[in-house]
Amino acid sequence: MIPTVLQVALGGAIGAAARYGVGVALFRPGGGFPLGVLAVNIIGSFLMGVAVVYLGQKMLSHLNPFLMTGILGGFTTFSAFSLEAYTLFERGEVGQAATYVILSVVLSIAALVAGILIMRGVLA
Repeated sequence: MIPTVLQVALGGAIGAAARYGVGVALFRPGGGFPLGVLAVNIIGSFLMGVAVVYLGQKMLSHLNPFLMTGILGGFTTFSAFSLEAYTLFERGEVGQAATYVILSVVLSIAALVAGILIMRGVLA
């Protein structure tokens, strides 16, 4: 258990540093469209697709904690979301896939708004 946790932690540090690097590289003075976040989500989702097939085909699933959960999870959790949505779709569970996508997006944004409003009330 501990070695797996350490693999995830090390991979997560690498992924988070990479995410920061992409954000810095795509920094937009004065705000504007969040290109860095968009790029990370797209790149991470692409790499998750590559990793899930490659690691499965090459019998390297023991690297999943480090590569997929750690590096890609630290880079963007959107890649895991994308994989879960696609897996549901691929299994023919289109309704569940659509529900998962809609609930994930809507409820996550709603939770963010709730957190902002609660903290503004607490700190007012």
